[in-house]
Amino acid sequence: MLSIRNINTHYGNIHALKGISLEVKQGEIVTLIGSNGAGKSTTLGSITGLLKATSGEVWFKGQNITNASPSEIVKMGISLSPEGREVFPALTVEENLQLGAFTRKDKKGIKESYERVYELFPRLFERKKQTAGTLSGGEQQMLAIGRALMSSPQLLLLDEPSLGLAPNLVLMIFELIQSINKQGTTVLLVEQNANMALSIANRGYVLETGKVTLSDDAKALSNNESVRKAYLGHI
Repeated sequence: MLSIRNINTHYGNIHALKGISLEVKQGEIVTLIGSNGAGKSTTLGSITGLLKATSGEVWFKGQNITNASPSEIVKMGISLSPEGREVFPALTVEENLQLGAFTRKDKKGIKESYERVYELFPRLFERKKQTAGTLSGGEQQMLAIGRALMSSPQLLLLDEPSLGLAPNLVLMIFELIQSINKQGTTVLLVEQNANMALSIANRGYVLETGKVTLSDDAKALSNNESVRKAYLGHI
């Protein structure tokens, strides 16, 4: 479904991604794990067109999307729930969700997407007239994921969905990611909580200083001694 081929991305003089290659197959949950500054968010930015790769290619469903604009990429079926949630605080829950469907014209489909989001996140339905800035951190995270789902993506990119959340909310968010995946949405998950990410993923990639240093199925990565020491808190 998604194929990243030898991508290099720079921030000015900083060489952030150094020849990254990875694949996501339809129906999978694939996770990228790595420490801060490893290049995880930069990888998502390079996929979505928010960052322009210096070289290499991004392919989605057999189409080269390397130079496509972010709005074109959303229309093609890729949506991002960004790190830090980035909800619009002065707008209501409903208005935030509406912005997630900005590329769509199909009123019936948009209505179905609202229903799907409210079914996944009943708390958002209860707070749909409330401004996003007054929501708790967990509710804002639900809203960010819900907004990303409003474009009806085939591939959902999640950037640090558990960041700053209480442990019980982390569990709930990961259960919801599994539900979204079971409903037919492929997921590429960037997550510092490597234990949780690997527990729900099919496969994983380890990023270190802009390079993929390891890739395997999630269970094998969980049992890999160097991964356990570096990311899972086991010695």
